[in-house]
Parts: sequence; C-alpha cells; structure tokens
Amino acid sequence: MKNLFSMLSCAAMAAGGLSIAAPAAAQSTLETVKARGHLNCQVGPPRAGFYQLLESGDWEGSDVAVCRAMAAAIFGDPNKVEFQSVSASVRFTSLANGESDVLSRTATWTVGRDAALGIDFTAPVFHDGQGFLVRKDSGIKSAYDLTGATVCVITGHTSEATLQDFSRANNLDIQAVAFDDSAIVNETYLNGGCDAITTDKGVLASEARGFPDPSEHVVLPEILSKEPLTPAVRNGDNQWGDIVQWTVFALINAEELGITQANVEEIAANPPNPLVARFLGAEGELNTGLGLPKDWVVHAIKAVGNYGEIYEHYLGDGRPEALGIPRAGSANALWTEGGLMFSPPFR
Repeated sequence: MKNLFSMLSCAAMAAGGLSIAAPAAAQSTLETVKARGHLNCQVGPPRAGFYQLLESGDWEGSDVAVCRAMAAAIFGDPNKVEFQSVSASVRFTSLANGESDVLSRTATWTVGRDAALGIDFTAPVFHDGQGFLVRKDSGIKSAYDLTGATVCVITGHTSEATLQDFSRANNLDIQAVAFDDSAIVNETYLNGGCDAITTDKGVLASEARGFPDPSEHVVLPEILSKEPLTPAVRNGDNQWGDIVQWTVFALINAEELGITQANVEEIAANPPNPLVARFLGAEGELNTGLGLPKDWVVHAIKAVGNYGEIYEHYLGDGRPEALGIPRAGSANALWTEGGLMFSPPFR
C-alpha cells in the first residue's frame, strides 16, 4: 500500500479544543485496523535514521520499522500501513483523538504525559539524552560555556523545560528561542539566529546530517536528561497496547535468541527448543490474548529483522546512511551486554 504523507494542520487540531480525551469506540482498535485494511502510524516531520521520507514516497527509519513490524504481525504484510507526519505540538492530540492508531516517533515517556494526555506509553525503542549542538568554530567546548547564549528548541518537546531547568540550576541565563518546526530551528541556527540547538542527542546527530557541511558542527559532551523514546497508544484498549508493546519486545527477544530476518523462517520450521518454539508460534497459544495469528512473530521479524538489525541499519554504522550512533556500552545495548534493552519472557 502506498504510504500517506499528511502534514496535519496545527490550526485544525487546535480547533478541536484543548481536551484530548479519547473518543468512545464501538469496537477495539485491532478490529478497526483490520476493517480499515491498514495501520495508521504517526511519525514526525522527516528525520534521518528515525523516519525519513524517500524520493519514492516511501518512509524508512527505526520508528518506521516498528510500525511495519506491527502491520506484518496483524496482516502478514509490512506494507499495510499508512504514515502520518505530524508536528510535535499536536502529536499527542492526534493520537488521543483517534486520527492515529499508534505514535511511533521520538517521543519521551514522562509521568505528566502518561497520566494526563489520554495516552499510554508501551516499551522504549531508544534511550537518548538531551544535549547541545554548536559550531566547531564557536569556541564552546561544554554546555557550561553557554552563559547568555541563545539556544533554539522545538516547542512541545521535553527539551524546552529541561533547557530552562539546566539554565536556572547553573545560573547560565540561556535565552530560549522556540519554534514548532524543526526545519525552522535548523534554518535559524544555520543563519546565525541562535548559538546552539538543544534536543535529544540522537536527533541532533540526525539533524546535522542534513546540514551543508555536517563536519562544521559538534555535539557537546554533556547529557542533560534521560529520554526513553517510546511508542504510545490511546488509553482504554489494553489489547492494542499489548500488541504494540509485545511487538517491540519480540524484536528485542529475537536478537537475544539470535533470530534474524534471514533465518527466522528456517528456525520456525525446526525450533531448537521449547522456548523458541513458543516464541515463534510453533507450539502453545501465546497469540490468543493478543488476537494475532500464531506465527505473528515470524512475520514481524521477517519483515524488518530483529532489534539489533534495525538499530545498525538506521542508527548505528551498518551502512553509510545510518547515523553512526555507537550502541556498545550504551543504554541501547542488550541487557546481557550491560544495556537496558530487554524483553520480558515469552511464556
């Protein structure tokens, strides 16, 4: 199915009022998605590594892969998904109002969002932290050198409040300049309208890829925050939340077990042990509560690979187009390698 590129209007969203309580639904989200024939997946404005719009009109990236895995799990076809590109200021409203089935983009899981916006977060797909991007020739070597600096930030991000907290705590008198659109943030910075950009470090690496000369810019070493970037769903449909969450866990568990895009079908046909047999649906009924086919995990892994494959392809150094963000020694490594990425048991 051809992907949909729809930039939703902020004004139109605002016209619906400030309340973002989820609408009443006569059927479950899974039933709605099946009846529609495709998944509506919300991403952000194009961003290399995470959700990038290609010249062909197709989307690719690590967050895109999560939705393709979901579509494969539900329909057996990773292409039965339409992508909605939504600005940061209205992303949660769009999800809570039912325009999107799932939010799969660089969105930080916080208590304020989880408890008050009519949405539920599921399982982190990337652990990041806020930082600063500056010009190499600026003489700025540390975030603590930003006294009196003007810093560009995106409206509606956790980065905005974290920047204020960092400035106040360290008496830096940083002047924030907020914009709704990351493209305007970048343009303002490149034209000298601000001394630095602040957001998650992974996002900074992605944005710098699009600059005329990425080598002229550097991300400062300090990490201001913890940013678990997590897919989200609407409140009130536990089964749908489980489907999104356990799709992420399936990608991670497959990496733990050494199951890849290339070998998943072969292993499913001849599971080496009962644990793998249950995971891949060769025995047991772990799919029943989710409302998915017995072999949903096989379809998901066959479509996009395991978590490690996705990471290296888009975020690591698996190819020249990837962001080159090291995984080893980071929170994004598997728990068996000192990181935070793990899956609860499939049993």
